[in-house]
Amino acid sequence: MHWLRSCRNGSALAALLAGSALILPQNAAAQDGTEIIHDAEFYVLKAQNGDRWAEEDQGLQAKLADLEARFGTKPNLIHIMWDDTAYGDLGIPAIQAVRGLNTPNINKLAEDGMMFTRMYTEVGCTPSRAAAATGRMAIRSGMYNIGMLQESHGLHADEVTMAEVLGDAGYNTAFYGKWHLGDIEQSYPHNQGFDEALFTGYNQILSLNTREAEQGNASIGLFEDMLVENPYKLDDTFVTKDWVMVAEGTKGGETLQWRDNTTETYESIDAEGLDRMFAFMERSVEAGEPFYVANWPIMANFMPIRPKCTRARALLQNGLQCTVDPMIADIRAKLEELGVSENTLIVAMADNGPMSHNPPPGTGFAETIFRGGKGDFLEGGVRVPSFAVWPGMIEPGSLPGDMIHITDLFTTFASLGGAMGNIPTDRVIDGLDQTSLLLNGDGHSRRDYTFTYAGPMLGAIVKGDYKRHFISPDPVGDASGIPAAFYFLPSDPREVQPMLTNLIHLKRPFNRMRLRHDLWKEKYPDRPETHGIPWTGIANASEALKREQDPQLVLGDLPFDPLEYIEHLDELPFDPAADPSIGQ
Repeated sequence: MHWLRSCRNGSALAALLAGSALILPQNAAAQDGTEIIHDAEFYVLKAQNGDRWAEEDQGLQAKLADLEARFGTKPNLIHIMWDDTAYGDLGIPAIQAVRGLNTPNINKLAEDGMMFTRMYTEVGCTPSRAAAATGRMAIRSGMYNIGMLQESHGLHADEVTMAEVLGDAGYNTAFYGKWHLGDIEQSYPHNQGFDEALFTGYNQILSLNTREAEQGNASIGLFEDMLVENPYKLDDTFVTKDWVMVAEGTKGGETLQWRDNTTETYESIDAEGLDRMFAFMERSVEAGEPFYVANWPIMANFMPIRPKCTRARALLQNGLQCTVDPMIADIRAKLEELGVSENTLIVAMADNGPMSHNPPPGTGFAETIFRGGKGDFLEGGVRVPSFAVWPGMIEPGSLPGDMIHITDLFTTFASLGGAMGNIPTDRVIDGLDQTSLLLNGDGHSRRDYTFTYAGPMLGAIVKGDYKRHFISPDPVGDASGIPAAFYFLPSDPREVQPMLTNLIHLKRPFNRMRLRHDLWKEKYPDRPETHGIPWTGIANASEALKREQDPQLVLGDLPFDPLEYIEHLDELPFDPAADPSIGQ
C-alpha cells in the first residue's frame, strides 16, 4: 500500500478523487439474493449497465431452465487448461502453418463454438490456477509465487474453490493433472472440495527430477547416489531425498502417493487422468447427476524422450498437437457417447503466455502476436488462446472482442450450476458472471478492465483499449509524474510505443482506478502466503519422505527447531534479483 500512502499528503488525495465517482460499494446481489463482493471497478460498470444486465439475465435464465427441463440436470462443466501458449498459436490455421503445428481438434472448438480474443490470465501457472480455482486474483489468496520442489507452500484451507461451490450445489467434482497449488496438506485438491483427484503439486520440471535427467545433467545433484562421492561433503540433509511426484485421494479419504518418482510415472499422468475422467463421467451420467471436471494436462516432458510429431520439432508444439489435441477429440467423443454433449460446457485454454524468458533449449516457446511471455504483465504474458463450446447454446464461429478474465470462470460456472448462493461473501471475488457473453455473444461481457500483478506488485491496468504500466519502462519519467507508460492496444498490441502527450489525459483516470482498487483492498486485505511441511498426510509415505518431514530423525536433538524456518518463509523478499519483467 506504499503507493496509496504516498498520495495521502494534504489535499493530494482529494484532488485525485474529486469528480472521480469514487465508489466504495455496497455488496452486489447475485441472482438468488446472495451478496457477492467484487472489486470496486465492477460497481462503476454496474451503475451504468445494471438495468440492461438484469433484463438480459431474465432471458438467460429462461434459456437455461429449458435446457435443465430437457436433460433433468444442471449443465455439466469441463475446464481444460494447459501451459504456456502464445495467443495466435491455436485456432488460427495460418499462424499454425508458420509455427509448424496443426491442432484440428482445438481449432474445431473455435469453429463449433467461441474463440475469445481477450481472455486474460495471471502471469504464471500457480497464480492462474489459483485464480481459476477461487475466482480471486492470486494476490488476494497469497498464491502469486510459482511453487517448486518441496516449496512448503500452498492454497489456504479457508479459500473456497469452484469444486466446493459446485459440490455444495449437488455436482460431482473431479480433478486430474497439474494442480500446482501447493505441497501442503490443506492445499490438496481433495481437501479443497474435489470428490476425487489425481494431481501433481508442481509443474513440468518434475520431468527433470528423474534419474534419467541426472544422468544427462539436465538435473544436477538431486540423485546423489548416482554421482561420484564428494569427499568434502559435510551436510547430508541439504539436498532433498524424497518427494511426491503424483498423489491421489478422495474427499474425506486417504491421500496416497501414486506410483513413484520415475520417468515412467511422469509419462503416465495424462493418460491415467483421462481414463479416470471418463469413468467419473460415466458414473455421474448413470446416476443422473451433473459433474464438474478440471483436467489440466501435464502435456510435455522437458527430457527429449518423446517422438518428434510436428514440423516445429519442439516440446511445446509436440505437446499441443500430440497430447492436448487428441485429448480434446476424445473428451468430445465421450460426451457424444454418453448423450450429454448438448448439456456440457467445455472451456479450454492456456494458463499464461509462452516461457519467453530463459526457456529450456528446444522447447519452441516464442512470442507470436503479442510481446512478452510468462512472468510479464505485457499482453504476451496474460492474453491467451481460449475456447468455449456448448452445442445449441453457444453460436458456432463466435469471435467476441469482449474482455474476459480467468477468474470469471468461477462465477460463471457457479451461475450456470445454480450455485451463486455458495460463493463466500466475506472477501472480494474478482470473477464476474459471463453467462451473457457465452450465450449472447459479442458485446455482452460484464468486464472492460483487468489488474495484472507481477508477483505481489501491480504491474499494469487495462481499461478497454487502453493500458497503463505501473512498473514503467521510463522510471525517470515515472518519478517525475510524466511517465511514458500509456498504450493504445489496437494500434500497438506489442506495447513498444508508449505515448505521453497523446494519452496523458488518461493519467488521472488510471490513478482513480488504482485508488479505488487499493482502498477496497484496505477493507478486504490480501491473504498472506500460507506455509507448512510438504507432503504430510501421505498414507504410504516412504521412510525417506518421513525423514524430510522430521529432520530430527536424521540429526537428533538440535538446540533449535530445524523446521522453524517455515514460519518465516513469507519474510523472504519476492525474488529480489529479478527483472520486473517489462518485457525488454
